Amino acid sequence: IVGFGGGGGRLLENANLLLDHSGEWPVTAGEEDQQVPDSIDACEIFNLIQSINDPEHPLTLEELNIVEQVRVQVSDPDSTVAVAFTPTIPHCSMATLIGLSVKVKLLRSLSQRFKMDVHVTPWTHASEHAVNKQFADKERVAAASKNTHLLEVVDQCLSAHS
Repeated sequence: IVGFGGGGGRLLENANLLLDHSGEWPVTAGEEDQQVPDSIDACEIFNLIQSINDPEHPLTLEELNIVEQVRVQVSDPDSTVAVAFTPTIPHCSMATLIGLSVKVKLLRSLSQRFKMDVHVTPWTHASEHAVNKQFADKERVAAASKNTHLLEVVDQCLSAHS
């Protein structure tokens, strides 16, 4: 597939990658203790967001290189999570919806102790500042999360990839 992923005509790598989800992580005593807060790392955050579906293409955000683990920053002691995403093209009309989908996934998945920053990777979108301003506005995100039509579209992006 040529032209997707914001790479200026890069080929999609690992197009036929198969993931084995049959294994289970061992549970430690600390993880079972409800009084101990779960620690989070960039890998875990990436695992949460990689399978979000692109709103326009039948591929995930990972498959389109919109999200990459190297663009996920986590400080568990500071309770912060930052995710930079790269739209497929500089004038991507779906950038706001993609970012909202990532933000909603994180809000639904993480403890309220985490402060989340979802933003466009610098210099990858023509309206980067305006898009990032929307994600940083808590009231705007809350209002978007209550918009029934918008929430249906976000839920489609968050549903299992077919």
